[in-house]
Amino acid sequence: MAPIALEPEDHSRDAAFAKVLHGKSASGRGGFMSMMGKDPVAQKAAVDEYFKHWDNKDASTETQETREARKAEYATLTRHYYNLATDLYEYGWGASFHFCRFAYGEPFNQAIARHEHYLAHMMGLKDGMKVLDVGCGVGGPAREIAKFAGVNIVGLNNNDYQIERATKYAAKEGLSSQLSFTKGDFMQMSFPANTFDAVYAIEATVHAPSLEGVYSQIFRVLKPGGVFGVYEWLMTDAYDNDNTEHRKIRLSIEQGDGISNMVRVSEGLAAIKAAGFVLEHHEDLADRPDARPWYYPLAGNFRMIGSFGDIFTVARMTKLGRGAIHQFVGLLETVGIASKGTQKTADSLARAADALVAGGEQKLFTPMYLMVARKPQ
Repeated sequence: MAPIALEPEDHSRDAAFAKVLHGKSASGRGGFMSMMGKDPVAQKAAVDEYFKHWDNKDASTETQETREARKAEYATLTRHYYNLATDLYEYGWGASFHFCRFAYGEPFNQAIARHEHYLAHMMGLKDGMKVLDVGCGVGGPAREIAKFAGVNIVGLNNNDYQIERATKYAAKEGLSSQLSFTKGDFMQMSFPANTFDAVYAIEATVHAPSLEGVYSQIFRVLKPGGVFGVYEWLMTDAYDNDNTEHRKIRLSIEQGDGISNMVRVSEGLAAIKAAGFVLEHHEDLADRPDARPWYYPLAGNFRMIGSFGDIFTVARMTKLGRGAIHQFVGLLETVGIASKGTQKTADSLARAADALVAGGEQKLFTPMYLMVARKPQ
């Protein structure tokens, strides 16, 4: 593996910035209401810092140098992405920031939970295990897996706002004795070697500048014989980087989801083996013959809705729903209720949603490449 330059960590700086930007919204209801309480100066700084990597850089002119520039600032890029997008995620999707498979008639939230349960099942998680969640978001999967498998989970996250929200939600559900959340860069973990019985990552390690790099860190902190399970975001091996339309899909996904460098399935498999793992199982779960595709909520297809409650989730993703959100957020910015940049962030997420659907339909992208691997004894 070629050496990856790691960003210097400054937790005091990050915490101070998060406190100014988010104010009291970390302890609020979350979602749409939390968008209203941001500091406009700090919001502009986050918007400028994030979108400098994407503005005026389209797929037709993308170079390796622009990708390397994003990789060089992977931690800052990801941190500011979630400073901007977390409230929109909670509003539009829920507390588990990931996709899932859908069985016939299965409600959205049930399918999300089943996807988390399936990973715990495939990993063989058991009562009392000490488990690391790499890139834990606001802790939705950690809470579900802690309840399902009886494990004790440490959530690792480089975004202070998400850590505050995850900690609040864990306390609300009475799970503080099973769950804790810590600040850190998954490319340079501070945990001692051989700390955890198991490690999982759900659509999070895609933010790494190098999969081999983050997988190697996971290998180091796992106990010998420990298991690692991951749902990875990968371009399939049908992806052709010389095809401008393929590249446009990848770049739109990366921009709208805070990703510095997405790679193909073959590269992901090579990375986990190079990190030292023995690969026990791998498959693209998107290829399973499910009743509805993983991307159906993004497509705004009412015909595939599994329950009445899902109407509201899918309605937000229709063209009419997105248009209404665009106009409403723009109005809130105009009258000073929402900070400038909220609409730009929402529009970027909407473009990414279209690209995710296109990538799924054309079999160019998967958000659920499952790998289960073990550290040798």
